[in-house]
Amino acid sequence: MSAIREPAAICLRTAQQLSETSEEPPESYIWTSNIEVDAPLATEIPVVDVSRLVSSADAELAALHSALTTWGCFQAVNHGIESASLDEMLRLAREFFHQPMLEKQRYTRQGNDVEGYSSSPSVIQQHEWTDKLRLLVAPEDGRKLKYWPQNPEPFRKVLEEYSAKIRQVEEQILRSIAKTLSLTDEDCFLRKITTMSAQFNYYPPCSKPDRVFGMRPHRDGTGVTLLLQDREVRGLQLLQDNQWLSVPTMPQALLFLVGDQLEIMSNEIFKSAMHRVVINSEAERNSVVMFCSPDIAEEIEPLDQLVDEERPKMFKKVTNYAGSFFNYYHQGKRAIDTLRI
Repeated sequence: MSAIREPAAICLRTAQQLSETSEEPPESYIWTSNIEVDAPLATEIPVVDVSRLVSSADAELAALHSALTTWGCFQAVNHGIESASLDEMLRLAREFFHQPMLEKQRYTRQGNDVEGYSSSPSVIQQHEWTDKLRLLVAPEDGRKLKYWPQNPEPFRKVLEEYSAKIRQVEEQILRSIAKTLSLTDEDCFLRKITTMSAQFNYYPPCSKPDRVFGMRPHRDGTGVTLLLQDREVRGLQLLQDNQWLSVPTMPQALLFLVGDQLEIMSNEIFKSAMHRVVINSEAERNSVVMFCSPDIAEEIEPLDQLVDEERPKMFKKVTNYAGSFFNYYHQGKRAIDTLRI
């Protein structure tokens, strides 16, 4: 067997490797200002009962609308995915990252591809203290199985089943969002948001948690995002009223976040949530993120029904929003701002 070549994406030692050797983070990981790791708990983050959305309960639809207009996110409970399925997906994600490096490198991201296993790309100056595995799961004919781990053995099957369940939750919430906006076509967001990617994040402990980011402050470039958090270790923070707040861990809940492309389609009625990930000094943290977005060829713009004299059109039409999103992300800027009218 020929030697495995390490692409630029992981040519430096990963955050996990640095953590395992108890080394202090290199300069490329250090941020200039101290980070508030122990932020106040976001006790008022909205909670939405998805089972009541299914029955179109007026009170729950009102709670959904309020959550998206005030926070840009909510904790989704009673969503129909069994606790055992959530636990299994998190367990297999954790097992993947704890395999030998040579095994993980079989799935290393190649070239400009966004899929595969990687740590912070070396093309950016400021690295994040995280290792990732990203995989397109829908549409099925777009899957690149060369990146799908064969170890742990049930990983592929469990991911496929989990993705199908997440899609059902996403569909119900998107239909309910259309109802809260009194749109005549309840499937309008569903027809636009057709792709789904899974991202498995591994945040190892760090000796200087107040000087590194697991993920820098940002808003997602998706349509919507559904996040399965670590059961025990907090790390996700939301910016609300100019204050960073720590998102509570809620067993069996999924955190639903508005992304930039839903902000565009809603004509800024809903705004994507600013968030970041901080690191623990002693414990690792794992999360499973499902990014749900329009196809890159899909034209995205504010829906006609949401444009009138009182709320004129806020954004220009765009295709392949994701193509410019990451360039701005690494600059600490927003691609959406270039589309404002």
